[in-house]
Amino acid sequence: MDSGAETIRTGSKPLTDPEPKGHTMSEQTTRRSVSVVGLGPMGQSMVKAFLAAGVEVTVWNRSTDKVDAMVELGAKRAATVADALDANDVTVLSLTHYAAMYDVLGPAVDHLDGKVIANLSSDSPEKARTGGEWVRSHGAEFLSGGVMSAGDNITHPASYIFYSGPREVFDAHAELLRPLSPQEYLGADDGLAQIFYQGLLTIFHPWLLAFDQATAMIEKSGHDIAQFVPFAVRSSEAFPYFMAEFSVANQAGGWASLASLKMMDAGAQHIIDASEEVGVDATFSHTAQAFWRKAVAASEEKGEAVSTYALMRGSQS
Repeated sequence: MDSGAETIRTGSKPLTDPEPKGHTMSEQTTRRSVSVVGLGPMGQSMVKAFLAAGVEVTVWNRSTDKVDAMVELGAKRAATVADALDANDVTVLSLTHYAAMYDVLGPAVDHLDGKVIANLSSDSPEKARTGGEWVRSHGAEFLSGGVMSAGDNITHPASYIFYSGPREVFDAHAELLRPLSPQEYLGADDGLAQIFYQGLLTIFHPWLLAFDQATAMIEKSGHDIAQFVPFAVRSSEAFPYFMAEFSVANQAGGWASLASLKMMDAGAQHIIDASEEVGVDATFSHTAQAFWRKAVAASEEKGEAVSTYALMRGSQS
């Protein structure tokens, strides 16, 4: 699907390599260093990846036990956020959301001038844009990132990171950030990394709930989950086909026929029955069925098929 975004896998060296603020070129060549603020499971994974790549890492976290664990692995301790910012040109944030960025960096805003903040926390696109404006208002440069990883395993072959923000800022620091995961630079819009990141999580969350419901149904029916899983994996191999087909349809406004919508409604009822017969919560399937029924009603009212895509997009009228 042509998203209109500039999508580049940065497997080569940065296109530009301006001299970083705070260190001479010779110092930067011989000393790769970064600060990491926020040491939850993802932040700890980032520290470990940097250290494994030979990058000098300074860390700060509210709870000192997590700092202690990273120091034991070779990281340097920062007593304050200000110290973490002062230690290096680039600081990576791994926080719960963007609101935490203001809480953490707020007391040290006078240490932001000339620095680079790479916020790899999850949040909405608009909050990422607002965060970028706030960081720049204090004299720092900004990159937004969305970490697509297998849990906290950023070294998994399927893991990668979306980046957005000014291209020249990304190019200048891509090599330093490369140990974290393969990089996908999307474009200059600070919110773009979060648009793609949240889009993929929109797919992942229902899948996770559906998998829990399906395996609960198998187990409570008296059968072996392990026997079922290979068939689930086999079935998932068709997902790329469906994504390709429906992405084309959705670019054209969505596709549906009244007969197919009614069939999906009936299919959802069968899933609900199979789950509830053995006492499994089918709330998720009831929600899916509600969408099919809404599309059926809209189609009958309009006199032509209205897709669930059009309903969600608000373009059915």
